Amino acid sequence: VNSGKALQGLILLRMARLGILLGLLMAACFTFCLGRKDSELALTHPEESSTKETARKGSTAEEELEPEVLEVFHPTHEWQALHPGQAVPAGSHVRLNLQTGAREVKLQDEDKFRSNLKGLKKGKRLDINTNTYTSQDLKSALAKFKEGAEKENSKEDKERQAKVKRLFRPIEELKKDFEELNVVIETDMQIMVRLINKFNSSSSSLEEKVAALFDLEYYVHQMDNAQDLLSFGGLQVVINGLNSTEPLVKEYAAFVLGAAFSSNPKVQVEAVEGGALQKLLVILATEQPLTAKKKVLFALCSLLRHFPYAQQQFLKLGGLQVLRSLVQEKGTEVLAVRVVTLLYDLVTEKMFAEEEAELTRETSPEKLQQYRQVHLLPGLREQGWCEITAHLLALPEHDAREKVLQTLGALLATCRDHYRQDPQLSRTLVSLQAEYQALAALELREGEDEGYFRELLGAINSLLTELR
Repeated sequence: VNSGKALQGLILLRMARLGILLGLLMAACFTFCLGRKDSELALTHPEESSTKETARKGSTAEEELEPEVLEVFHPTHEWQALHPGQAVPAGSHVRLNLQTGAREVKLQDEDKFRSNLKGLKKGKRLDINTNTYTSQDLKSALAKFKEGAEKENSKEDKERQAKVKRLFRPIEELKKDFEELNVVIETDMQIMVRLINKFNSSSSSLEEKVAALFDLEYYVHQMDNAQDLLSFGGLQVVINGLNSTEPLVKEYAAFVLGAAFSSNPKVQVEAVEGGALQKLLVILATEQPLTAKKKVLFALCSLLRHFPYAQQQFLKLGGLQVLRSLVQEKGTEVLAVRVVTLLYDLVTEKMFAEEEAELTRETSPEKLQQYRQVHLLPGLREQGWCEITAHLLALPEHDAREKVLQTLGALLATCRDHYRQDPQLSRTLVSLQAEYQALAALELREGEDEGYFRELLGAINSLLTELR
């Protein structure tokens, strides 16, 4: 029994010693980890950690105070005691001596940490808050950054300008060179003035006048150029060209006017006041070549569209009678389709203007009042356009039929009674229905779900439904 107790006591003694050894090992590990943590800091103060924590939570007034400066401790490759008030350079190895309770410091063996001590003189005092910046420091740095960016942008701009100067030359230098070569650079305005003078000159031949008008048409497509043509009196010269005895001059004068009128209200107003509308209707009402009437009809359409005042004058001057006579002439089927398209545009334009006024709840806008004074639908019914439009459905071209069907639909409210009493229209619609059913079925077999002929068939079916 005694021997057993002795053995048990020996085991307990050894376990106690082993526990003490483990405790010392854990303390050494803790000291090593603490030294690794301290080594990550650029400069540390072992006794001022609590002060730093308080400084982080301080007010902005405390940030403006001067940072604390401490004496830098210069470690060697041997362990040395670290005294209070000394700062440790970055990369130093710090430990806690468990026997003496003092902190010891030495240099690490890596070369990259040795370089941190280069240039430091003994006794030099450093700011431990080297990684802390005040708001004023940040503002100054940002100002310098912006200044540098502006300088860089200015430098890039100068380089780009220099490159442009190398690639291109100033217009004044080019003019001088062209003058030496007897070549003159003209603006659009100068070119149009020259062309008008050439056209209006009595010494110019017919070919020269036609060539001048042909070139002029290219320039007046631009709205500004067309208004410039008006400013120096060129528009009236071209309008007067419609009185020429030469069909080619009439044709190309109308060609220029049609381009100038298009979507240009200022030019449209001056043209009506200058008598262009009367001259265009006279040419359409008299015997002229088909090519000349095409250009004149083009000019008339450009003048009337989106210009209700011109539409009023057109009706007063008997424009519907002129167009009716035009489409009833033999060999003018091409003109007939264009006339029907014009009528469709005028009818729908007025309808859209009234609908827009209702949506915006404008009771008396000026433009709407002008459209209300255009009595187009009653005039079309009185002049027999219900029957004329229905008979044009017999044209063989699909495109012509499409435009006629559109016009028939636009005139349906006005011409419903005439359509129902016209047996020829019913027969034509039934015949076209059968024709386009076959064409639509062919489109469907070819994989076209929404084909061209299906749309035409839908318009025909809609008309037949309305007329039953």
